[in-house]
Amino acid sequence: MAKRKLNRRQQWRVEKVQEERTQRAQKRERDISRQLQAGDLSEEQEGIVIAHFGQLLNIEALEGEDKGEIHSCHVRANIESLVTGDRVIWRAGKDFTGIIEARLERDTILQRPDNFGNLKPVAANIDYIVIVIAPEPEPFQGLVDRYIVAAETVGIPPVILLNKTDLLTDGNRKPIDDMMELYESLGYHTIRASVKPPIKTTNNSSTDNNGSGNKGMSELLDWLDEHTSVFVGQSGVGKSSLIQALLPEHDIRVGALSENTRKGTHTTTTAKLFHLPSGGDLVDSPGIREFGLWHIGEQELLEGFIEFRPHLGFCRFRDCHHEKEPKCAILEAVESGEISERRMDSYRRIKNAIKDQNDRGLMLRD
Repeated sequence: MAKRKLNRRQQWRVEKVQEERTQRAQKRERDISRQLQAGDLSEEQEGIVIAHFGQLLNIEALEGEDKGEIHSCHVRANIESLVTGDRVIWRAGKDFTGIIEARLERDTILQRPDNFGNLKPVAANIDYIVIVIAPEPEPFQGLVDRYIVAAETVGIPPVILLNKTDLLTDGNRKPIDDMMELYESLGYHTIRASVKPPIKTTNNSSTDNNGSGNKGMSELLDWLDEHTSVFVGQSGVGKSSLIQALLPEHDIRVGALSENTRKGTHTTTTAKLFHLPSGGDLVDSPGIREFGLWHIGEQELLEGFIEFRPHLGFCRFRDCHHEKEPKCAILEAVESGEISERRMDSYRRIKNAIKDQNDRGLMLRD
């Protein structure tokens, strides 16, 4: 379908914005050239992106005299988009400023589509995606599966962390335990934790409501040790509270649940990288209630469900949609119990959501 044509005024505005951006980029390049000629910039060195604030990035020096220091840096015009966790080559300037000269090759990149369907990088060089859920706001398996599919698609192992175990009650414990046990049966690592202090019992021993929260924080630290991980999950599940507990010397904004909706309020506004005292790095990403997968194809979605993989390619029909077709290997696996009904339902909901979003996108471009 043909893209919507812009009117003359819209075309003028687009051209005007592009012209202004080009002029700003040219001015920055002239400023950089002057600093180089004046000897105001250091030799090239390696650094890592700690945070991103508009046109400026916080870079931590990884070598040389500036090692460990944070500099606020501009980016040269020929460099593609940078995100937290990117390793870069940069030059230090005066007063903790600097210039980023190049981006080093990424091991992994976590991306999510924006409201317009364009892929937006979230973090780079990640070893684990820690999917944080909590009893409140109520965890939805479909949302957890979205995160898992996103992790599987980019090849970053997911870990499911049940936070706020102190909020488990007789009313919500069983469905949450069932969800966690399902992911454990699929081979995913799960952790149960709480940042709340343990409750003192009558015999002076310490425990939390289910006896796992305090132990879970130690397990989480061990899992994060010597790796770079990113926390993702709905707003309000306690990502910032976890980081505050892991890094008490940092001032992390912590938001409360809305009294009306019991959903989280956004606190983190930009992805930031933190160093853990015991080793390893942690990226705190902006709160995400939805995690769109509009950019992936049907085959990628199928492979994002790891228990589907042994059955792919064994359907009677090559173009099988795994709905009602005879001799469908996926449906037969559901019937035999090799694939759970819950995960199959989740796959169908995600598949339909992708189709609906893509259809809306085509209508908007028509």
